Amino acid sequence: MEPTQNPSNRQVLVVEDEHFISELYVRALTRAGYRVTVEVDGQRGLELAKTDRFDIILLDLMVPTITGIEVLRALRSPNAKPLKAKIVITTNLEQREEIRADIEKQADAYLVKAEITPRELVEFLHTIK
Repeated sequence: MEPTQNPSNRQVLVVEDEHFISELYVRALTRAGYRVTVEVDGQRGLELAKTDRFDIILLDLMVPTITGIEVLRALRSPNAKPLKAKIVITTNLEQREEIRADIEKQADAYLVKAEITPRELVEFLHTIK
């Protein structure tokens, strides 16, 4: 799989409140050359995302203060300033089909954390344009 861009030029925002998972992501992404910022809080993650400094946002659905779904809806709202970032939902929650379909329409990708290793995550992010 050929990278679409040099990872060292790419900024990733990880909105994830599970310390163990965010550490796995940070290690794998940093090793692959990405520059990574982690935020555990949904509201602060939303504010960081709005700065438009990031190329990729890894957004967990279950984070404190506001949920990842609320963050996604705020970022994809017709009133929101368009972002250059691709938004990748990361979750272990089982979603009803219609809820998942709605989330997938707004996000650029949807990953189940239990089904992807940090290495596979890096490989996947390399393919995002």
